[in-house]
Amino acid sequence: MSNQDWQGKRVTVAGLGVSGIPAAKVLHGLGAVVTVVNDGDDERSRTQAAELEAQGITVRLGDGATLPESTELIVTTPGWKPDKPLFTAAAEAGVPVWGDVELAWRLRGLDGREPAPWLAVTGTNGKTTTVRMLASILEAAGLRTAAVGNIGVSLLDAVLGDEKYDVLAVELSSYQLHWAPSLRAHSAAVLNLAPDHLDWHGSMEAYAADKGRIYEGNRIACVYNAQERATEDLVREADVEEGCRAIGFTLATPGPSQLGVVDGILVDRAFVANRQKQAQELAEVTDVNPPAPHNIANALAAAALARAFGVGPAAVRDGLRAFRPDPHRIEHVADIAGVAYIDDSKATNTHAAEASLAAYDPIVWIAGGLAKGAAFDELVTGAAGRLRGVVLIGRDRALIREALARHAPEVPVVDLDRTDTGAMSEAVREATRLARPGDTVLMAPACASMDMFVNYNKRGEAFADAVRALAAESD
Repeated sequence: MSNQDWQGKRVTVAGLGVSGIPAAKVLHGLGAVVTVVNDGDDERSRTQAAELEAQGITVRLGDGATLPESTELIVTTPGWKPDKPLFTAAAEAGVPVWGDVELAWRLRGLDGREPAPWLAVTGTNGKTTTVRMLASILEAAGLRTAAVGNIGVSLLDAVLGDEKYDVLAVELSSYQLHWAPSLRAHSAAVLNLAPDHLDWHGSMEAYAADKGRIYEGNRIACVYNAQERATEDLVREADVEEGCRAIGFTLATPGPSQLGVVDGILVDRAFVANRQKQAQELAEVTDVNPPAPHNIANALAAAALARAFGVGPAAVRDGLRAFRPDPHRIEHVADIAGVAYIDDSKATNTHAAEASLAAYDPIVWIAGGLAKGAAFDELVTGAAGRLRGVVLIGRDRALIREALARHAPEVPVVDLDRTDTGAMSEAVREATRLARPGDTVLMAPACASMDMFVNYNKRGEAFADAVRALAAESD
């Protein structure tokens, strides 16, 4: 679309916040007649509304259900569920609904420059880490790039800003993909699939289908998890450009058209001259920080996307070596009296916790919080043999306790009947009491944090503070 196409176009933006406000400002700047609707009418919303109204943008607070008259397009923030009355009214009126990702995709090249290709990543867990690894590899190759999208950096800023990029590393959530029908990436990866956000999508099938949209129209490579058939099935179902390849990644020895691990080496049998007989060494497992199994899988996916873009093996190695993970993602806090203390507060669902638990043995596990409807039997069954003990915190801890009673009755369990933030210090002390030299105290809650903490970052900080206080006492 050209600038002229937006002049006088009546656009409704659904929702304030991280993506809604930038979308409203961009559309207004293009000459569109913008109305923002928002469910909330609190002090923060009123402050945001005043800022937009000062620029000539209409804002309706406390009324996110009514479709403004003469609306020609809705641009929605990712969190708004598809069954909202606003979208029902839009469907009845024949008004298209785009997300912020769709808007950014449509606005590429608006300034006359050649748009940067997108290397896109989705999955239930590991998206942010993989996208940041990918950006590090691309930078090591000398490419101008940025990690953007669901990672918290606006795609609109990347597409319309003054910076000229060679390629973008793009994290996409299932919410964003649901509202991005035109997206066509250079190459894309689905890391894994596990039940999550089902209240938003309505079913696991709908959730998987939205994740699979990332493959639609891919030009070079569809990267999938060879150890999760569901991701490969999404590739099979995708309508891609002629010549686009399916590229698998695995923690095992790779087959042709796969990346994998051989004797502690990350190797490529996909982007080599003779993939039937040749393999290209990319990096050592020890180059991945931290070298936990699920993080090695993230590294392989990032490497596959970079290789699809033509990046050489040395840049893959250098990029992985330079990468440093975000806080609270299997982060080593301290070693005290031979016991390692690991903060994986980002493990807010069972799939993430399963990966974290698989990385250590023996474990004293700190778990619990808001379960979000999750069941824990499969998680506990898989981890039972590694558990030295368990300390439970949070509102829904009884669900984990009951699963432990069914599947690991011999494992000692400490149930902390308190949900104040000070419970974390007690949890660390109880975990220390259960641990022996050589053990790992792992805080991988498998639950959301909001029953006790503002977010998972604050939960992780509370754990780290408690561990450091313990270390200071032992000095």
